[in-house]
Amino acid sequence: MESNKQVLYPTLLKKIRWIIETRHPRDEKLKAICELLKSAVSTYDWVGFYLVDPKKDRELVLGPYAGEPTVHTRIKFGQGICGQAAESLRTVVIDDVTAESNYLSCSIHVKSEIVVPIFKRGRLVGELDLDSHQTAAFSSEDKQFLQQVADKTSSLF
Repeated sequence: MESNKQVLYPTLLKKIRWIIETRHPRDEKLKAICELLKSAVSTYDWVGFYLVDPKKDRELVLGPYAGEPTVHTRIKFGQGICGQAAESLRTVVIDDVTAESNYLSCSIHVKSEIVVPIFKRGRLVGELDLDSHQTAAFSSEDKQFLQQVADKTSSLF
């Protein structure tokens, strides 16, 4: 369960490194990372990966995730928060999704979201997307930690 983030986040990064080093297929590793993050941090209510579709120009496809199912299995660059992050190639933090005109609602319970791009050799390959049922759930500490997670997972692409 969640404890002091200064202790928790380094521990989670070690566990993520271990998951990445296993011999399991990539999607099993990504799913395990989602489940780890969702179970370890109480404000992480949905954790998933969107992958850049190599067959469709400027489109993301839903990959492994932990949480409630979503109807948003494909997202065009620029569409929604995930599409904004893909378009801008930057981490996007939304403290209150109801204030966003470009928000794609996955659940009426979602109050805030963070989307972290994943790069491989300087090219966008996917995103780490997290939703929370709490407003302003993602601090600068969360952002920094999740960017480290994204950096580590880039080796899987």
